[in-house]
Amino acid sequence: MAENVYSEPSIQVPTLAHLEELGKRRGLRFNGATDLKQYREFISNLCDGFNEADKLPEPTLPVKYPRLPGYRPKQEDNKLNGWYWRTDIAGAKTGKLAGRTVAIKDNVAVAGVPMMNGCTITEGYVPEFDATVVTRILDAGGRITGKAICEGYCASGSSFTCNKGPVLNPHDPLHSTGGSSAGCGSLVAAGEVDLAVGGDQGGSIRLPSSWCGIVGMKPTYGLVPYSGAMSLEPSVDHLGPMARTVHDCALFLEVLAGYDDGLDPRQFPNIEVPEYSKELQVDNLNGLKIGIVKEGFSRPGADEKVNKLVKKAVMELTNAGAVVEEMSIPLHEKSQLIWNLFGVEGCYDTMLRQQSAPVGFSGFYPTSSMKFQGVSLPTRINDLPQTMKGVLLFGEYLKECYPGQFYGRGMNIRRLLVQEYETALEKYDAVVMPTIPMTASKLPTKDTSLNDYFGKASENTGNTMAANVTGMPALTVNAGFIDGLPVGTMFTGKKFDEVTLLKIGYIFEKLNAPAT
Repeated sequence: MAENVYSEPSIQVPTLAHLEELGKRRGLRFNGATDLKQYREFISNLCDGFNEADKLPEPTLPVKYPRLPGYRPKQEDNKLNGWYWRTDIAGAKTGKLAGRTVAIKDNVAVAGVPMMNGCTITEGYVPEFDATVVTRILDAGGRITGKAICEGYCASGSSFTCNKGPVLNPHDPLHSTGGSSAGCGSLVAAGEVDLAVGGDQGGSIRLPSSWCGIVGMKPTYGLVPYSGAMSLEPSVDHLGPMARTVHDCALFLEVLAGYDDGLDPRQFPNIEVPEYSKELQVDNLNGLKIGIVKEGFSRPGADEKVNKLVKKAVMELTNAGAVVEEMSIPLHEKSQLIWNLFGVEGCYDTMLRQQSAPVGFSGFYPTSSMKFQGVSLPTRINDLPQTMKGVLLFGEYLKECYPGQFYGRGMNIRRLLVQEYETALEKYDAVVMPTIPMTASKLPTKDTSLNDYFGKASENTGNTMAANVTGMPALTVNAGFIDGLPVGTMFTGKKFDEVTLLKIGYIFEKLNAPAT
């Protein structure tokens, strides 16, 4: 383009009146109109630089495989309401996932396919890039058949806050699937897909896996790249595999895991990815020691029938040579409180002020999504799910009265929980507890109060949040059923020791398989 041809600026220079208003809002005083004009000149020069730099080409994540945008399925073709969008994207002809169908949680970008993150505020956004995990699935021969519904802004452990309606549990449609990866759990459990990519900030892979009776793993923090997914709070963001068997979960993790060449700041460059599925060629757990965390059985609302079933199932591991004994991680009881101490303000900043993209890191930024949300959120703020309205109100209060104070304390205090878990895992190869110490709760009715809404959205996260605080891997495997509803058992291990967890889960699954 010729240098002397007019080009519309990407950023406008603010007026003097606007600058004066901004200054007053932050308590600045100006020494008359002359000062204000000089500030405007200073800012005008910066804007010129922004407009010049904005002409440079922007690197993005690649899109390697052709696809059509797909469609929103009809109700009769979506009886559990697990699908947000259907598509059909074929990957490579060969690979570890050849012949496998995969659903993608709808906070993970698939180029050309609509993405709403469970909320109408984001509805209408279509990413132009594939998240790194999407490319890895397609490179491995997987076939992506759609986007799975997630909770509104992923801010719920249940399955009723998405604007497209509740996701139904395939074991009993009056009950919750768990969330926020609600559609993923429902679709895998119902056999509509073989695998699903879930996201997990406070349990959102493990909760629906537990209540739907499938296998789900929150990997070690940073093992699976988060590039191209909407962030909730960068220090607890995880993506991970959901499947019907431990073997399939392990195979899927092989494909998803690994360094993303610096595009995800959550990762370290020296990540090693074993062939997890081949490590499952074991028939015993000789030499392994597993600790039953007593605090995991005393959470509010715990069902003694669930506790008994989980303990009985875990004790079966002694028949495979494992040593199993009760032990204590005292601070586990406070893990949800610790998460809240930094997580509420962190989510407020990341999701509501930074358009679901953490700042201050080198890596990939989803600028099209940030721009879309930056325009839509202020104009449609009342379309937020109730959970996020609560985060907005409390976040604003913290920023006004206690800015950064509790966030900083929470980030420091979380190290105490890490220390307790690390000390326990010096003695034990894994620790275990119920994923959720109750079976799936009933979905709320139309006349549910706001108090009940909040209670239902967070009633099941008491045990799962600890692994997000510590960054340690956690695997949930079905232990059996109570009154027709699944019960999950959660194993937590050392960082980057997914192999041991998967071995334990594999033997646990075989020992507790239902009689045929």
